[in-house]
Amino acid sequence: MTVIAGTVAALICASLTALVIVGVRGSATSYKRNQASSAALKITYEVRLGRVQGELDAPRDVALQLLDDRRRVIAGTKGELDGPPIARFLPDESGVYRTKVLCPAHGLTGCEWVIAFRVYQPAGDWVVYASAPTTPWYVSSGLLLFLISMSLLVVLLVCLRAWGTVDQTLAPVDAIRAELAEITAHQSGRRVTVPQNRDEIRSLAQAANATLDRLDGALERQRSFTSDASHDLRSPIAAARAQIEEALLYPDDVDWPRTARIVLQSLERLQAIVTDLLQLARLDATAWQDVETIDLGALVTIEVARSDRTKRIVPHLQDGVTVRGDRLRLVRLLTNLLDNAERHADSRVDITVSREDGIAVLEVLDDGVGVGEQNRDLVFQRFARLADSKARDPAGTGLGLPIAREIAQMHGGSLTIEDSARGARFVARIPRNHDVRPSP
Repeated sequence: MTVIAGTVAALICASLTALVIVGVRGSATSYKRNQASSAALKITYEVRLGRVQGELDAPRDVALQLLDDRRRVIAGTKGELDGPPIARFLPDESGVYRTKVLCPAHGLTGCEWVIAFRVYQPAGDWVVYASAPTTPWYVSSGLLLFLISMSLLVVLLVCLRAWGTVDQTLAPVDAIRAELAEITAHQSGRRVTVPQNRDEIRSLAQAANATLDRLDGALERQRSFTSDASHDLRSPIAAARAQIEEALLYPDDVDWPRTARIVLQSLERLQAIVTDLLQLARLDATAWQDVETIDLGALVTIEVARSDRTKRIVPHLQDGVTVRGDRLRLVRLLTNLLDNAERHADSRVDITVSREDGIAVLEVLDDGVGVGEQNRDLVFQRFARLADSKARDPAGTGLGLPIAREIAQMHGGSLTIEDSARGARFVARIPRNHDVRPSP
């Protein structure tokens, strides 16, 4: 920014310097020519009065000569009185005067602007020559030095001002950078200072704080997930260990088949948790399989037909509702929703497939007690289980609904619980034309 400001200032100063030089040079040239013309006219007037003789007076830097009809110098300024004529050209026959630039004029040095006046005399016309030095492009070295010095001073002041302004403006950005550099996973509760000025830097600070809020939320979810996963994995392991240790204390008094069945139940729960955790890991890694166009109605029909359910399944399917996605993952979404609905339904589960303005809708409704509005976000948290769910299925992992929501979101859609007259109504909405690209 400082370089740009200095360059712009230098260009402006150069333009102004050029304009000043051009203007001053024009004025100086006009002034000198007017001096020479006035001096020459004075001599022509004095010739008429017969007062011209010897050395002539003239303004500084102006040279005068008076030539008779034989083109002999009979009067002139000092230095030109005894010299040759400073010019040889004459005014036109139809004119009184003529001007010309000579480089140099006779007897003079440098380029001179010369004007020749014709003076009528009975014996023959006389000629008055007046010359003035031409003005150089820079007018004078003093003026040029002054303008260059002022331009350099202006450019320097502009650069210093730009440097200070940018440094002052970016000071909050440097403070934000320093604060972000000190934030770690162990000290993630810190926030950057929001400037008072309502500008882009304030928006940057607010965006950084919003990002840190999301980071804290993600870290908290990670810690909670790790804690819950550790607890849920430890529980079946501890139960199986306790059964084995107790059986080994009294091996002759133990019902080994019963003990084996109890340990097997713990292992089955452990396997279910590990399977769901692996599924979540794959979802987080977005390891997609082949993406294809899937008819949701056909998918529901196939899955309902090949699975045995303890509750009555009633499908309501609209033809031609298709989405782009991973078939196995969408089957997992449907299965998780059906398992959850079957676990809480009294006798019936309704499955509806329809379309709404380019959105494919998959709805699973049970006739159970439903989910309270205050718990509708809680059930989608990993390992979160309501009291009714624990009572109906103590071996559940609390990962089925989070996995289902993850799958819906990975297809560009959503999974929510919506109002219903009775039971829990889970609604998955997936854009029909969402372009899902498998990862390599």
